[in-house]
Amino acid sequence: MTPPLTIPDHLKSFPRRYWLTRRRFLATGLAGSALTVFHTWRIEPHWLELVYRDLPIAGLPPALAGKRLVQLSDIHIGPEVDDAYVTETFQRVAALQPDLVVHTGDLITCWKDDSPITQAGRLLEHFPRGRLGTVAILGNHDYGLTFHDANIARRVEAVLTGAGINVLRNAMTEIAGLQVIGLDDLWASRFAPEAVFKSVDRNRPALALSHNPDTCDLPGWGDYRGWILSGHTHGGQCKPPFLPPPLLPVNNRRYTAGEFALADGRRLYISRGVGHLLKVRFNCRPEVTVFRLSAA
Repeated sequence: MTPPLTIPDHLKSFPRRYWLTRRRFLATGLAGSALTVFHTWRIEPHWLELVYRDLPIAGLPPALAGKRLVQLSDIHIGPEVDDAYVTETFQRVAALQPDLVVHTGDLITCWKDDSPITQAGRLLEHFPRGRLGTVAILGNHDYGLTFHDANIARRVEAVLTGAGINVLRNAMTEIAGLQVIGLDDLWASRFAPEAVFKSVDRNRPALALSHNPDTCDLPGWGDYRGWILSGHTHGGQCKPPFLPPPLLPVNNRRYTAGEFALADGRRLYISRGVGHLLKVRFNCRPEVTVFRLSAA
């Protein structure tokens, strides 16, 4: 039997309406839990954050200094991410008038049918274009349910290309004097950096895109010492305060979100991404990263 609640003598004169009774304590706890669930499910998944930061690149041409490069990642077009949210995100980025736009993989969420590809074809009409160039790479979800379906990947590539977006699969393009390297996906067993890095001029500015940050720990980068932009992790989607996220789809648990210095001098930036797999986020808002290019 629970003993009765005893009120100390010095508090008995305090107005009763301010007392924290057991019932009031439970009600407050339940209300707080309900608000947390509502925030995690209905608010934070669409509470997009524009993250502004510098991107210093060695040897950057003077004409690119101060230009704006926007990174989109992990949009996950499909049944779990609202079309209106994706369209609004594209419109917000377009309003920034970016000079370069890069997408670092997982345009769609792999699904039991090909509906996300058709859905992506409609939404990409609103995809923001860079005034100087727009490029994309593929992520594991762009290879279908098994992460190895080359036919799905070709169809995703065709949708992107049809929207005027240059898809790089272990390939390089040059935009206004900047070498942009796009690596193919690790989980799809298509990551093959050796050939493309042989063609990179180390004496000229370069930027690499690789969906899965675990690729940074693999061989094949040669003497590349520049920036790598990644996604894939979603920042864990749900992150307890002051603790690392409990679920991360990477081997290197250090790779959560944000900037990381690698031992050989390369630098990595991991975006938390725009979309989600399950419609939940906590303490880990979706992200679009707005970089200001500068000379290192």
